[in-house]
Amino acid sequence: MSQKVLLNAKEVNIALHRLSCQLIENHNTFHNTVLIGIQPRGIYLADRIKIMLEDDYKIKNIQLGYLDITFFRDDFRRGEKPLEANKTSINFLVEDKKIVFIDDVLYTGRSIRAALTAIQSFGRPSEIELLTLIDRRFSRHLPIQPDYRGRQVDAINDEKVKVCWKENEGEDTVYLISN
Repeated sequence: MSQKVLLNAKEVNIALHRLSCQLIENHNTFHNTVLIGIQPRGIYLADRIKIMLEDDYKIKNIQLGYLDITFFRDDFRRGEKPLEANKTSINFLVEDKKIVFIDDVLYTGRSIRAALTAIQSFGRPSEIELLTLIDRRFSRHLPIQPDYRGRQVDAINDEKVKVCWKENEGEDTVYLISN
């Protein structure tokens, strides 16, 4: 097994700043926009984006929630081991809001499809956008594309993209792992 660094800590930080600036361009003060991190791995990116928007760009009152999609996945009962649910934490209304879904890697699009279904339990948003750090563009099973992407990666199916976060794995690095 070999691994190649796609983004080092400095490049991850640059990508996060660029993504934050793109969000500001489209949502300005975020008065009608909410950020939703998709559990489990999108929450690290969502937390970072929120902190950056507040601390570096002085945007106030950004609403951030976490959405668990476990029971909305189409592969829910297909694996050998049972899936473990995460906690949904959305303590605001999404009705008529602009939502930005945030996930670390866009691969097949199935997680985003599950998130689109899951968010309906909380109301009907006026608009939904997608922000991902890594876009694996040639791996889609569904016609889903990100509105904001940190980096586009051409990985073949037996290659994996692993995003490591300082808060979780002790480093900010994105790896391409080959068997």
